[in-house]
Amino acid sequence: MERFVMEKLVKWKNSPYRKPLILKGVRQVGKTWLLKEFGSRYYENIAYFNFDENEEYKQFFETTKDVDRILQNLMLVSGQKIVPEKTLIIFDEIQDCPKVINSMKYFCENASQYHIACAGSLLGIALAKPSSFPVGKVNFMQIDPMTFSEFLLANGDENLFRYIENVNVIEPIPDAFFNPLCEKLKMYYVTGGMPESVLMWTEARDISAMEESLSGIISAYERDFAKHPKITEFPKISMIWKSIPSQLARENKKFIYKVVKQGARAREYEDALQWLVDARLVHKIYRGTAPGLPISAYDDLSAFKIYLVDVGLLRKLAQLSPTAFGEGNRLFTEFKGALTENFVLQTLITQFEVTPRYWTKTNPPYEVDFVIQRENDIFPIEVKSESNTTSKSLKKYKELYPDKVKLRVRFSLDNLKLDDDVLNIPLFMADKTDKLIGIALKQRFENQ
Repeated sequence: MERFVMEKLVKWKNSPYRKPLILKGVRQVGKTWLLKEFGSRYYENIAYFNFDENEEYKQFFETTKDVDRILQNLMLVSGQKIVPEKTLIIFDEIQDCPKVINSMKYFCENASQYHIACAGSLLGIALAKPSSFPVGKVNFMQIDPMTFSEFLLANGDENLFRYIENVNVIEPIPDAFFNPLCEKLKMYYVTGGMPESVLMWTEARDISAMEESLSGIISAYERDFAKHPKITEFPKISMIWKSIPSQLARENKKFIYKVVKQGARAREYEDALQWLVDARLVHKIYRGTAPGLPISAYDDLSAFKIYLVDVGLLRKLAQLSPTAFGEGNRLFTEFKGALTENFVLQTLITQFEVTPRYWTKTNPPYEVDFVIQRENDIFPIEVKSESNTTSKSLKKYKELYPDKVKLRVRFSLDNLKLDDDVLNIPLFMADKTDKLIGIALKQRFENQ
């Protein structure tokens, strides 16, 4: 499998400002595989240390802060070789090892000749705790589920991938590419972007093994809920997690605590929800009240939506059968387009530095699904799960903020086109949003 984040790892390796690297990402998103693959491609050898399998390794960090002594002990006990500049040192499963995390400060200050990369499945939780964390002494990298483009490559559809990759003008995509891309996207909704699930489909074409893989990942996450420091939060985390399909199945997808449990109040469940956000198992999207900068200054903190980390996991959690794959465009519209909205959000999160927001207006009700910040511009985004694309909310948004809207963006099953200031992006091109907005702005302002 090809992961595009490999390019970022190569940049990290070659950077004169390189610091120890911390890879963040949910369990089974492929962090360990990625680091080992990176090490085997770009280094003479790898020294791999797993602190979950070998808890005794932690002791070396508790007795000294001298990095040479630490590495010497690790080499002696494991029989692995470490050569400065030529070895990638991988510290895996470090989420429960505060001393290991803290030692990155000393590796950064006193031993920059060593290339160290760390990973762990609940690192977001560990890093959210106030402890002696080495602020400014590490580089971070987020690993997300595989994108649709990565899925195409894994599935052997290099021709379709190359076509999308080389689009550099906003014009309709020929049916010879458009139709198969729609079909492949349906399959991506079924598998999602978790590498094991993708592998089960792309290599073996085995639907039952792929379903089993997704069930196993969900079970692993649910076992992790018990790792919350307060055991009383465990059932609450579980209830929020299981309520996500119901939250997204509603017409207005704003998160409501009563959907979790009748009579539930925010203050009882806030910690549990924050745990899921810190673990990055869910994305929390606030309602923005106006398109101003910085976008966070206009957040309504009482109103938000939550989405799952991956569309395939959402489908499995919602107990939607893969057979929906064969039924026309049903998969796109299933439970009010929730899969489609989740898919678009997970692609936007990886492309834009600032977390998207959403926008609503009442009496009469209008809702713009997402609002993104790209450089110093704000763009409203509407997600349509079919090719019926009347966009009343986008129209209203422009009426209210005429000077703030350079371009309105709509995702749908319609073809790629720029209609005045409305850019329609076919859903299968969602992970090219940033690039397509850039092309559309150029085309639009050149033609004026």
